[in-house]
Amino acid sequence: MTAALPDGRSVRVWIGVPEDPYIAKRDLDTVDIELTLVGGNHLAAVNTVLEADQVSEARALAREIVAGLESGELEPTAAALEPLADQPR
Repeated sequence: MTAALPDGRSVRVWIGVPEDPYIAKRDLDTVDIELTLVGGNHLAAVNTVLEADQVSEARALAREIVAGLESGELEPTAAALEPLADQPR
């Protein structure tokens, strides 16, 4: 998903299982949140308590993050994402 920040920047919100060349894909279960400026720099990444099969929960979390970023209530930083990432869903 993409969020339009109050300052006009666009941020890509990605939630999923990151690729790791050292671990077989079937063995990966860590779900990350990553924020990246559209066409630019990586802003933040945090691990979540989600499991890889929690697709609807991940989508709901992405919508919550986008809403927070767009309203200005959530900063595009790892510290701001951590409380959301640590909530069981």
